[in-house]
Amino acid sequence: MTDAALLRVKNTAGILRLTLMRGAQRNPLSSAMLEELVAALDAAATDKTVRAIVMAGEAPGFCGGHDLKEMTAHRQDDDGGRAFYEALFARCSTMMQMIVAHPRVIIAEVNGIATAAGCQLVAACDMAVAGASARFGVNGINSGLFCSTPMVALSRNIGRKRAMELLTTGALLSAEEAMSAGIVNRVCADDDLAATTQQLAAILAERSQAVLALGKKAFYEQLEMPLEQAYRHTSDVIVDNMMMRDAREGIGAFLEKRKPEWTDE
Repeated sequence: MTDAALLRVKNTAGILRLTLMRGAQRNPLSSAMLEELVAALDAAATDKTVRAIVMAGEAPGFCGGHDLKEMTAHRQDDDGGRAFYEALFARCSTMMQMIVAHPRVIIAEVNGIATAAGCQLVAACDMAVAGASARFGVNGINSGLFCSTPMVALSRNIGRKRAMELLTTGALLSAEEAMSAGIVNRVCADDDLAATTQQLAAILAERSQAVLALGKKAFYEQLEMPLEQAYRHTSDVIVDNMMMRDAREGIGAFLEKRKPEWTDE
């Protein structure tokens, strides 16, 4: 476990839960919190016991964005805070990209609010499960700050016009609206949130991790390619996949009507 005041790291049966632990402050992505997340994600990338990751927030909210008190305090710096802000947003961008590039599938478990960089965190994750009372938004505009970095992940999840409306109005989406928009995979009763997320993570934990890592990487790569290039690339990927030990085992198990025994190779 890392610093209990910031991040709880717990591996149960191959499912790693990363829980932001500043619930009273709505779990802000402070510079220290980002450092903890980067370290935890980096360690999990090479930990063979980790088969799926859940990103959660201590009640009552998932994540309200960056720590505005910390950011405001740095206005007293000699440069008005510029160096600190550059380092903070660079670190945040690094962490968000680590989620996308991570070999494990990462699920956001969203309770309460997920706003600004908190909404960005949900959008950066591979999947998301939300409690019925969850709310989502990129509402920095209400405080004179356009959510320019959160819009990168958001605009890669939902349509342009819906994204622009959220960014310019600061409006919040309900859990059901977020699912309809493409930010969330599943919505469940608040009391069922942890169990519903655990069930989804357990399915992922049962799959070949080598194949999931290959597929996740190819998924994000092809999204940025023109159609013809995407087909060329994914054709190469599926050939490589066919040559993997777990593909041979999985196809053989299907034909023999038995459960596959993955080697994660």
